[in-house]
Amino acid sequence: MVELRGYDRKPQNWRIDLGSIGGSMNQRELDPASSPSAALGVQLRRSRNARGITQTELGQMISFSASYISRIERGVEPPSRRLVQEADRALDTGGTLELMLDQLKHSLLIEGFPEFAEHEARATAIRLFEIGVVPGLLQVQSYAEAYEMAAVRQGASTSAQATERLAFLHTRQIRLSEPRPPSLQAVLDATCLLRPIGGPAVMIEQLLHLEALAAMPTNVLQIAPLELGEDRPLNYPLALLTLPDRRVIGYTETLQRGYLERDAETVAGWVGSYDRLQVESLSRGASLAFIRKVRKDFEDHGR
Repeated sequence: MVELRGYDRKPQNWRIDLGSIGGSMNQRELDPASSPSAALGVQLRRSRNARGITQTELGQMISFSASYISRIERGVEPPSRRLVQEADRALDTGGTLELMLDQLKHSLLIEGFPEFAEHEARATAIRLFEIGVVPGLLQVQSYAEAYEMAAVRQGASTSAQATERLAFLHTRQIRLSEPRPPSLQAVLDATCLLRPIGGPAVMIEQLLHLEALAAMPTNVLQIAPLELGEDRPLNYPLALLTLPDRRVIGYTETLQRGYLERDAETVAGWVGSYDRLQVESLSRGASLAFIRKVRKDFEDHGR
């Protein structure tokens, strides 16, 4: 499971407004695979409705006609770049709509991932758990490129799609270098460090980056050792986002789709499992020592 997921061409059913430009609840089914603009239209509507803004009100905020916004949300007409840029600002999406405009030139985002990316861009705290691969937010460029190029060689992706995904990832990573970044807690299964993505040179660069991230006061980086075996509290990748209003939402995914979970009881259970995972994992100091040991092993192997 990889942070650079969120892509699939399988059609899924989404519900979209077909009512008046004022925001009627009349709806019809819209298949996001029916056109490159359909999935973006769905996301625009979701972002707008999440803030209780009608099409007319959004049009007044961004100086576009409500009828044009309606056509975009119904997948009838592709949006202009200026519209998605203005809508991103007005709806505080963190640039998700513009990223989707670029992304949807060649591929479709799986259900759940665009919405997750929007919330991630606004989160005040991010908690991650990953298995087998360093989480996307923590990847250096050479590591991400090596992983994406492998998919191209295997015929699972195109060079254009790989380039778009790398650009999408880079935009998401910018938040970690902002003057006031979100707090970050990441538990990496030991397999994330032992799997030689890109070879020794790439792994050395990646591990040095993890060491630098671990030294930042806003970050907590831990390693879940292999010795946990079947007692590891989590057996699937997980992201927990704390939003500005202090709500916590969760996200996980399969190869086909992502699942954004808002139900408080369900998320509370995920948080409990994550807390137990942190307790069972190596301490911050021991985790840093483990990362350094693995890096030195790669350095010795590369000589």
